[in-house]
Amino acid sequence: MIRRSIFVTGTDTNVGKTIVSAILCKKLNFPYWKPVQSGVGAGDIDARFVAKITGVRTHTSVKLQQPLSPHLAASIDGKSIVLDTLLPPPFAQYHICEGAGGIFVPLNDSHMMIDFIKILKYTVVVVARSGLGTINHTCLTIEALRRRHISVAGVILNGQYNYHNQQAIEDFAKVKVLQIPHMEDLEIGIAESCHHINL
Repeated sequence: MIRRSIFVTGTDTNVGKTIVSAILCKKLNFPYWKPVQSGVGAGDIDARFVAKITGVRTHTSVKLQQPLSPHLAASIDGKSIVLDTLLPPPFAQYHICEGAGGIFVPLNDSHMMIDFIKILKYTVVVVARSGLGTINHTCLTIEALRRRHISVAGVILNGQYNYHNQQAIEDFAKVKVLQIPHMEDLEIGIAESCHHINL
């Protein structure tokens, strides 16, 4: 079992990063950290969801109003995201850190999410959809992370069970792949998934 901070990234937006983050927080009893949250006009949704489901402490560093790419949302808010100022909360040694979008999402005019991951030196869990297109997107994400010498703990596929996609990603990307099913009841589903996640 991993006993170090984990960065949860995705192959795209809305692939299930927050659900996987909640599963890992609950399983490992680690606090949740969201360095950059866009779309907070509707509330600090990701951190509030994780706190409600898991009971762990949460922290969001930068809150942006518009549900857009961080660099654009920050510009609209008159802010600038400076990587050196995105510091993990001091209340625990280990964290589950959830990124925004995928690894090539811009944070500012010079840096993308992958640059921030490199600075943190956390091991990465990649979240991807289980369906068509996921082999390409997932393998590209893993290759980009490894080119920068970033540790990849594994991949979690979210959605309808797909043995063939899991096998292809494992074979071509040489990485451990787990799957979580679609959850009708998130609280029950997250609790049950804790028993199946072992990175």
